[in-house]
Amino acid sequence: MTNAADFDRSVCPTPRQDHERVLLGHGSGGRLSADLVGRVFLPEFGNEVLSALEDAATLTIDPRGEATRDQANRIAFTTDSFVVKPLFFPGGDIGKLAVHGTVNDLAVSGAQPLYLSAAFILEEGFQIDPLRRIVRSMRQACAAAGVALVTGDTKVVDRGKGDQIFITTTGIGVHRVDRDLSIHNARPGDAVIVSGTIGDHGITIMSTREGIEFETALESDTAPLNGLVEAMLEACPTIRAMRDPTRGGVSSTLNELAVASHVGIVLDEASLPVKPAVHSACEMLGLDPLYVANEGKLIAVVPGDRAEPLVEVMRRHPLGRDAAVIGRVVSEHPAMVVLRNAIGGQRVVSLLAGEQLPRIC
Repeated sequence: MTNAADFDRSVCPTPRQDHERVLLGHGSGGRLSADLVGRVFLPEFGNEVLSALEDAATLTIDPRGEATRDQANRIAFTTDSFVVKPLFFPGGDIGKLAVHGTVNDLAVSGAQPLYLSAAFILEEGFQIDPLRRIVRSMRQACAAAGVALVTGDTKVVDRGKGDQIFITTTGIGVHRVDRDLSIHNARPGDAVIVSGTIGDHGITIMSTREGIEFETALESDTAPLNGLVEAMLEACPTIRAMRDPTRGGVSSTLNELAVASHVGIVLDEASLPVKPAVHSACEMLGLDPLYVANEGKLIAVVPGDRAEPLVEVMRRHPLGRDAAVIGRVVSEHPAMVVLRNAIGGQRVVSLLAGEQLPRIC
């Protein structure tokens, strides 16, 4: 006879974490991504800076050439790769996405983005005209964000081996001495803020790829967040943490924060800003907006008494018009995110186990 524990395991098995081959889900930004980093990369490369798992490393190069985190003159350093399909989509393209993604990782760390590098892996046969469009888009995105692309590299792979173009961008920025943003800083009583509607980018990519049309036109939210971040930090220097919820969406960002800060997070479902078209698409396709990627939004954790004044400041910025307080940090259920609905029910918002939408960024 099967006992209750055995029955539970049979109907709701824990996803395997010991895969011997790379899966698409390892690039989801969710549970499998975290497992890959924890099992493969951190054991070999782990150090104080890398193990913090911030969006951008904060460090200083001292005269001995050693990276440290505790000196006054600090830089932010980050890198990211972009493999989106299709390459061009409403609101942007892979080039704009590459610039914005790296600028935003620097910005949400509290740094002023300054310089980028770009490495291009091109597939043999890729046409020059779309490549020129992508490069031009990157130049325009750099100008809008106030950064300079100062170095790069180009490689070409055999036809059929590269899916047209992959781009890797690396960014450097500078920190102000009085800023110390980190996913390890959240405290019970803090509020959780999102800068605008969620899920726009992921649903735009999916609908473009699959040829799905909606009554309301959807566009990616890809945008450089450094101007909004600067306005937020000027208005509220006590912001604890910021992150941009890209792969894995709001769910992954908040789960990472809850684990790093050893706190619980309670979200208010009614407060989540979701465009009607995105909400309808998610319902139709069986997706959860909390797990869908964003490319021009940020999550901020702030002391509770500073949340509403900060939201008012954010709403005066073009990229923060739909900013909202969506939850709070609690001491209960540490390392767990819970969503409460209007009638008092709740569910756990766990890390994405697999890949909802492949090739979105």
